[in-house]
Amino acid sequence: MVQYSTFGIAAVVVGMTAASPALSHDSWISRGGFRNTVGEWCCGEGDCEALPPNSVRMSTAGYHLINGEFVPMNETQPSPDGSYWRCKRPDGSRRCFFAPPPGT
Repeated sequence: MVQYSTFGIAAVVVGMTAASPALSHDSWISRGGFRNTVGEWCCGEGDCEALPPNSVRMSTAGYHLINGEFVPMNETQPSPDGSYWRCKRPDGSRRCFFAPPPGT
């Protein structure tokens, strides 16, 4: 029978959380109290993911994502960490979108 120490399990959990960029950024989004244009909270645990910079193209009207989605400028929020982030609802539709401030 294998026994696990409480300390050992806690160390593994902390290590996994620290190694996950999505979890750490969900925290800044959650802590920031960000809401979309209809008043929904942007995220819960695991709802937001970083997008590679080459998967987003900016136009004067908004952002074109590689998956074919278009995000209007008025539905975009500034990203404090300078990355693109898409937060989704349980059905996969976009809830919030964060982009680096123009010119950065």
